[in-house]
Amino acid sequence: MLCLSLFIPMSAAARDRLLIVGSSTVFPFATAVAEEVGKTGLKYPIVESTGSGAGFALFCKGAGENTPDITNASRRMKPSELETCMANGVTPVEIKIGYDGIVLANSVKGPKFSLTVEQIFQALAGKLPSGNGVRDNPNVSWSDIAAGLPAEKIEVLGPPPTSGTRDAFEELVMEVGCEAVGGLEEDHCTLIRRDGAFVEAGENDDLIVGALEENPVTVGMFGYSFLVKNTGRIQSVGVNGVEPTLDNIASGKYPVSRPLYFYIKKEHVGEIPGLEDYVAEFTGEAAWGDEGYLAAKGLIPLAPDDRQAEADKSRHLNALRF
Repeated sequence: MLCLSLFIPMSAAARDRLLIVGSSTVFPFATAVAEEVGKTGLKYPIVESTGSGAGFALFCKGAGENTPDITNASRRMKPSELETCMANGVTPVEIKIGYDGIVLANSVKGPKFSLTVEQIFQALAGKLPSGNGVRDNPNVSWSDIAAGLPAEKIEVLGPPPTSGTRDAFEELVMEVGCEAVGGLEEDHCTLIRRDGAFVEAGENDDLIVGALEENPVTVGMFGYSFLVKNTGRIQSVGVNGVEPTLDNIASGKYPVSRPLYFYIKKEHVGEIPGLEDYVAEFTGEAAWGDEGYLAAKGLIPLAPDDRQAEADKSRHLNALRF
C-alpha cells in the first residue's frame, strides 16, 4: 500500500520497504516517485502526509527500523530540529528539490479577485493597530478591507502550525504585511485570528478543495501543485497583481514562493532496501527536470546547474551530512 492514514511503527519484518513522512505539499511528488520505484520490482515505498513539523519530529526521534528514512519538507529544517536529530544519533542529508508557490484560491463558481500582501494580513491578523494601541481584527467581509473586494464574509481554510506551508505563509505574508501596515509589535505579526475567519483545516489539501466547491466564497491555502491538480475546480487569487504560474514562481515574481526539500537519514543508507533507488529516481532528469513528470504535477524545477549540484550530493550520501 502506497499511503497510510497515520504513521505506524514498523517491525523488523516489515522494513523491506522505504518509509517516508512529512510535507503535504511535497506528498504528491513523493508518491509519484514512489510509484515509479515500485514499477522496478522493489516494494512500494510508504509515503505519509504528516506535515513538515510532524515529519521532522518523527524523523529526528532516532535511527532504526521504527523510524522514517526520509522526511519531506516545505521549509528548511530549523536549528532546533537539527539539534534534536543530532542528539538522537540522526544525521540528516538535505536535498533541495525545487520550488513551490503558496496559493490562495476559491471555487471557479465564486468571484475572481486579487489581494495585496497587506490586504491578506488585514484579513487574517489577530490584532490590528488602532490609534495608539491595538484591537481585535474588526474586518468581517473582504469589502471591509477595500471597497473593490467582494462583499463576502472572510473565511480562509488553511494548514495547522505543524505545516511548513503555515510557517512559510507567516514569514512571506504575515510578517511582510505586518511591516506594511505598521504600528504592531513583532509578536503580533504572525498571530492569526481565531474568531472563525481562519479555519485550521488539517494537512489534507484534497479536503480543502472539496470544501471550496461547497462554498464558492471560501478561500483555501495550499501549494501550487494542488492548483494544477484541480484546474477547472478552483481559481487562484492573485497576490500583488501577480498570478501563481510556473514562470512567475520560478522567476520570483510571485511574492509567495518557497523552496522544497527532502531529508535523508544517513544512518539508513545501505540498510533500508530501496533508499538509494528512490533518491536516484527523484533526482533524475526524467522526474525533476524541466520536462520531467514532477513538473507536470506542479513542481517548479531548480535551475539546471542547481539540479546537478543537488543530484551530485545525493549520489555521495555516505560522505555527506547536513
